[in-house]
Amino acid sequence: MSQRSGRLAMAALVAGGLVLLSACGDSGDGGKDGGSSSQGAQAKTLGKVSMPKVTKDTNAMGMWVTGKNFAKGDIDKIVGYSPDGAKTQWTIELDGEICWASPHTTEDGRTAVLFKDGKGSDAQCTQVGLVDLNKGQLVWQKEGTDTEGNDGVDFDEVTISGNTIAAGGTSGGGAWSLDGQPLWKPEYVADCDDDGYAGGDGKLIALHGCSGADSSTEKLEIQTVDPTTRKVLSSYKLDGEFERAHVLSTAPLVVAADTGDSDGGSGVTDILTIDDSGKQGKLVNSIDVLAKGFKPDCPAVNVEGCKDLALDKKSSTVYLSSEVDVDDGGPGEKITGVNFETGKETGRTKMAESRSLIPISTEKDGSLLAYQGSMYSEAGGVVRVDPKTFEMETLQTHPDDMKDVESGMDTYGDCTMIYTGKKLYIGDNQASRPTSGDGAGRPLAVVFGA
Repeated sequence: MSQRSGRLAMAALVAGGLVLLSACGDSGDGGKDGGSSSQGAQAKTLGKVSMPKVTKDTNAMGMWVTGKNFAKGDIDKIVGYSPDGAKTQWTIELDGEICWASPHTTEDGRTAVLFKDGKGSDAQCTQVGLVDLNKGQLVWQKEGTDTEGNDGVDFDEVTISGNTIAAGGTSGGGAWSLDGQPLWKPEYVADCDDDGYAGGDGKLIALHGCSGADSSTEKLEIQTVDPTTRKVLSSYKLDGEFERAHVLSTAPLVVAADTGDSDGGSGVTDILTIDDSGKQGKLVNSIDVLAKGFKPDCPAVNVEGCKDLALDKKSSTVYLSSEVDVDDGGPGEKITGVNFETGKETGRTKMAESRSLIPISTEKDGSLLAYQGSMYSEAGGVVRVDPKTFEMETLQTHPDDMKDVESGMDTYGDCTMIYTGKKLYIGDNQASRPTSGDGAGRPLAVVFGA
């Protein structure tokens, strides 16, 4: 299978909200090959969100599913739909383009977004907003200011954890409480600042960067901080070989790091598990992703937002895809389970011939939910992977008349995927001009279900 330009992301369901959270040969760890069974329910296309008309690629980040609705980031706005995506319920107009949207939500359906301060070419990502997804309201928006009182600090991403919203980037990091009160401001001290934050599970992790003697290098530190005061509770310094880091989970603390040698620009060469129970963090285990041929996809400059993987925290398992080429079966993909505390393989699925096979999220019993992509003769669908046998059970198959659309979103899109309530939600993070090969004009979002 050729390297796709865009891969579907996943989000795991937690506490009524979301955290926006494949084998190559024999690992020698006793992994099990699972097969597949059943055809699953025939799903329908319940709703589609049309791709906005744009003259250039424009961010439309953000997708959430609550008990009341399905919400999708659009051009300079967030739109709430009925759970099936068929009816518009509300629209929140924003000052400008959405720069980043947290996948995490509070128990009462609130989340954080970062957007531009205008619609002009000189607009910057300075506006942080708290959004109530159940009510369809922008509760408040704040502009970042530094410790000297200068307005208009430009951020790269935003997250939410507990009662704290934190935004970070190359200009440093700042935070607010849920009621809009400032907690700390960007501060550049001794050539060090916060490159970004990761939230969820009531914890807040800061990626703290310090410039080295060579201005082109940066020393990275993973800090577990108090969400209210930013007091450092635990700190782990990455080896100097790592250029980037991304947080896959805050509890337990699992980090994807890149030495700069990541395959195909995936942004990951190693997955590190860190014990942050003490003041000095300790490395528990390291998985060499590059050597094993796994292909998670992490955005180069952001702390959150990794795709093509899923974690089951109870069993300490990370599920990863890999592309496989075999002489007799053609290209395809597999999913492999790896214990992130020991590094041992727990099992692997059979290859999905000529299809993508992408982890979405895990269920309470540890089962993995995965997307099985469309192919030239069949549409895609959702499968459940047994965590012990790695047998695949098909939960739903999609309408054949949508196979080209699915293929276009998988190949050309940069998408988020959520499976909940027996519905699969796929949403593109970018609005783009249609091309002749993008799946008959892909939608911005689509909902499949029985």
